[in-house]
Amino acid sequence: MTGSASRYPDVYAQSIRDPEGFWREAARGIDWFEEPRRAFDPALGIYGRWFPGGVTNVCHNAVDRHVANGRAAQPAIFYDSPVAGAKRTVTYGELQTEVSVLAGVLRELGVGKGDRVVIYMPMIPEAVFAMLACARIGAIHSVVFGGFAAAELASRIEDAQPKVVLSASCGIEPSRIVTYKPLLDLALTMAKHQPEACVVFQRPQVEAKLQPGRDHDWAALREKAIAGGMAAECVPVEATDPLYILYTSGTTGKPKGVVRDSGGYIVALRWSMEGLYGVEPGEVFWSASDIGWVVGHSYIIYAPLLTGCTTVLYEGKPVGTPDAGAFWRVIEEYKVAALFTAPTALRAIKKEDPDGVLMRDYDRSSLRTLFLAGERADPDTVEWAQNKLDVPVVDHWWQTETGWAIAGNPVGLGALPIRVGSTGVPMPGYQVDILDEGGHPVGADRMGSIAIKLPLPPGCLPTLWRQDERFRESYLEEFPGYYKTADAGFKDGNGQLFIMGRTDDIINVAGHRLSTGGMEEVLAAHADVAECAVIGIHDELKGEVPCGFVVLKAGVVRSPADIETEIIALVRERIGPVAAFRLAITVNRLPKTRSGKILRGTMKKIADAEPWNMPATIDDPSSLDEIAAALNARGLAKVSAA
Repeated sequence: MTGSASRYPDVYAQSIRDPEGFWREAARGIDWFEEPRRAFDPALGIYGRWFPGGVTNVCHNAVDRHVANGRAAQPAIFYDSPVAGAKRTVTYGELQTEVSVLAGVLRELGVGKGDRVVIYMPMIPEAVFAMLACARIGAIHSVVFGGFAAAELASRIEDAQPKVVLSASCGIEPSRIVTYKPLLDLALTMAKHQPEACVVFQRPQVEAKLQPGRDHDWAALREKAIAGGMAAECVPVEATDPLYILYTSGTTGKPKGVVRDSGGYIVALRWSMEGLYGVEPGEVFWSASDIGWVVGHSYIIYAPLLTGCTTVLYEGKPVGTPDAGAFWRVIEEYKVAALFTAPTALRAIKKEDPDGVLMRDYDRSSLRTLFLAGERADPDTVEWAQNKLDVPVVDHWWQTETGWAIAGNPVGLGALPIRVGSTGVPMPGYQVDILDEGGHPVGADRMGSIAIKLPLPPGCLPTLWRQDERFRESYLEEFPGYYKTADAGFKDGNGQLFIMGRTDDIINVAGHRLSTGGMEEVLAAHADVAECAVIGIHDELKGEVPCGFVVLKAGVVRSPADIETEIIALVRERIGPVAAFRLAITVNRLPKTRSGKILRGTMKKIADAEPWNMPATIDDPSSLDEIAAALNARGLAKVSAA
């Protein structure tokens, strides 16, 4: 499992043997106003709390201490927006000024320690200022993905009950402008809770209409604060105080607000930048995600800035802004040392430029490592990226709830040999077990439910916002003593983890438990397939049968029917007749969320003729109509959205 130079085995063993000692040492990587009484207290909270008694401030650690230590002139943010035709460099000194001024604005609006602030903004520097300004004064931010539907925004406002909402006039997509203010206005008519103020950043593309008495112009408040010297200093907060609430996508009914504490989070993130990602202060780190998702919180904003890195804030797409060379242009321009993106982004690039022709136009010599997460990384895509980029491609696994990686390849400790298809080994503090339905650990290479032995390490959620009982029921009840990830997979004899999908992605074909992820590996290996998804469709005889949807690479001229026949034969050859794989359907695209996750659950409901609701996070609703039409063309059932 391990390379001879890796320190991973010793480091991981220490974290499990003496977790308090391990994380107490890691906590030296941040500044404390008051040292914690101890690293962990099992008597606090639902399963214990990290760094009780410790007093710190996240904004101080991410901004002010770097300015004090001589990094004022170093770029903190490279903002790059091909959709807006804009670029901006923000130094640590400028970041400190902007954040302290905005924090003063919030304070003047009555926001104090423990108050909530909803942030509904696009990928612009002001969104970063907003999050850090909340952290500066001890307010709890809740970022809602920019352009989210009004009903979803309303449910989050209702649950978080913010004193202030920070927003912008619009977001920009490659083919359209998304006006945010009408969505915010509609959401506020739907929510019982009403914020005391809304502050709107006017972008040049759209000027939002402001409602007198409630709405405020961002730029005007900023100018007033500067003129009046209203900049705010960092407020000391307890390590166990919440930094933010982040609502998980795809929730129904009352939203599920993941709480992130202040102290444990920054200790874990600071360790991960050097231990996992192998990135040092002063280097450029790029997480090609969105601030609305957990990856954006952790690895666009907090982790790079806590480390003293320069972070890239990219408002664009992997293809279409302007072409499939966009990522490589950013890497060359900003000398990116490590890139973190989702497999779907690579698949989109591979589909448009399968031979990697556009890569050759850019100097990518600064790039040392490519990290993948967010969904399962199929081996074909990983191997394509490794061959074309000639850098290690590291798949790693984590969740909104954990805030940082559960498993990965610890580049900073000395990389382990890469096993394509594996998400690597557990990170420090995570004891990961594969359990059967009775909650008993199973042996190597056996599929089961993936669970993490309590307590969870620092950085993971201590509970859900004002829903302790729901936290217990959702995560802790099914497997006592464990946190249930709701992911399925196995560990090999060397301890390498293989995440095969959500537990509901394990289908039962005539009594055989089979992974749709394993079938997707086979489909993705076909030379003409750009991306794919496999779902289980209800079958009266077998219970479920698999159905594969494939998107072909650009320029493929062969008959889709011929390719589908080959795919079916390939699954039969590599998995066997037991898979009962007889249905492959070529489509132009797969329905996805705005973060790039394939909406397999909704596809399954369409195929099974079950009622379904339009997912709030969907990128293009018409993509589901195309799936329904493709199924109908094969004589399979479909129903409309409820």
